[in-house]
Amino acid sequence: MAVTLEGKNKFVPPPDLGNKCPEDDVRRFITDCMKAVGVPQENALLMADILVEADKRGHYSHGLLRTEMYLADMLKKLCDPCATPTVLKENASTALVDGNNGLGPVVSKFCMDLAIKKARETGIGWICNRGSNHYGIAGVWAMKAAEEGMIGMSFTNTSSLVVPTRSVKPVLGTNPIALAAPAEGGNFVLDMATSVVAGGKVEKKVYEGKPLPENWSLDKEGNPTTDAKKGLEGFLLPLGGAEETSGYKGFGLGMMVEIFCGIMSGGTYGPNIRDWTKADRPADISHCFVAIDPSCFAPGFESRLGDLMNYCRNVQPVDPQKPVMVAGDPERINSEKMKADGGITYDMSLIEEMWKLAKYLGVKPLQSV
Repeated sequence: MAVTLEGKNKFVPPPDLGNKCPEDDVRRFITDCMKAVGVPQENALLMADILVEADKRGHYSHGLLRTEMYLADMLKKLCDPCATPTVLKENASTALVDGNNGLGPVVSKFCMDLAIKKARETGIGWICNRGSNHYGIAGVWAMKAAEEGMIGMSFTNTSSLVVPTRSVKPVLGTNPIALAAPAEGGNFVLDMATSVVAGGKVEKKVYEGKPLPENWSLDKEGNPTTDAKKGLEGFLLPLGGAEETSGYKGFGLGMMVEIFCGIMSGGTYGPNIRDWTKADRPADISHCFVAIDPSCFAPGFESRLGDLMNYCRNVQPVDPQKPVMVAGDPERINSEKMKADGGITYDMSLIEEMWKLAKYLGVKPLQSV
């Protein structure tokens, strides 16, 4: 899964690097890297915002760690950093969009903005697109609708990394699901892979030199493994893990996402999607974005949802030191901690890789607090 730019590793990092970086400088660094490979300023800023948001929310597998993956596609001319999406067909509430092989976040912003616009006019906007690339964390796109007082949903297909129940051959991607809804006291934000874990979290374990928990991965021969490097070379299990622990439910959810994305959009789907470790052709990723205006239904949506969320938070926990949380709470806590810490703390091995990347691209390296 790891992406390494040829020639980058000839640079040797200095021994005095720090691993806590100001949020603004992480954003500056990613923007500079994107611009160095031909991404226009506006698109580079959007890319930086999406990756930094992932790290702020604690989804480190999709933040700074992903920078090199995006750059590799552009350096190999497999993605068009200047592309503008086009609407192929639409009606009052739906649209089919061609991303024209543009940057995933650029395509996604276009599509979710369109979904929100249609939802304001008709109560719902449902947009499918093909011809895109990796779009970051799914939750950030659903959150854009919630910020406008709407229920937002976001789905994407990905390269085949996940084995179906009873198989040792990957067919589907991690195919994430996200739903965000406005609520009093803090929005509900569900952001989850339909695999037992996102692929980037296996990669993060490799960076950290830590073993994998059981039931995350299979090695390339199809055997369960806790060795992070073997897991990185192998496959992921669907959400739920083995058949005995209901892994078929995760497999079914992954298929549902594929129906919304590759199948409905007419794009590439399932095992036909590019192996992202090879990066030998355009990714042709498909997404789906939904916005729903809750005011079209019973009044008081935000207060009722807030009431339910607070009830859940206040039920008796198994461990008094670990209160019950609802979707969105861990991310809020992580963002607040980052703010209190005065920066984002990364694993030192990632900081060293980003230093090498800065030298490779000729941009100013990340600064530490």
